[in-house]
Amino acid sequence: MKFSMQENGFSGSLPFGDLMVSSDENYGFRPYQLLVASLAVCSGGVMRKVLEKMRMPAETIEINVKEVTRIEEEANRVAKVHLHFVLRGSIDEARMPKVMELTRKNCSMVQSVADSIEVVETYEIR
Repeated sequence: MKFSMQENGFSGSLPFGDLMVSSDENYGFRPYQLLVASLAVCSGGVMRKVLEKMRMPAETIEINVKEVTRIEEEANRVAKVHLHFVLRGSIDEARMPKVMELTRKNCSMVQSVADSIEVVETYEIR
């Protein structure tokens, strides 16, 4: 990965395409948005695999970011992220605690921030 300074932020050339990052969301993704997106999508991808291995694949998984708490006094750092998963499919509710445990344990992004950001994960099955 390589990022280069631009007038209003930084651009990065990645294998899938260019990425614009800026503190002003009029010019690109804000860094905290990318952090939160990484937590959400990594968790969702792991959850999808866990459900498939448990032979109850989801028809759809939607991830709603319910809350992002930042601490202004500490460089506006992200302190808490609440991810809410909305699942559709033939999913056994009784097995969901194990699904949630395995998702958290195997998501590299959640594990990377485990000692610095509280990640709350909830779900509902529709």
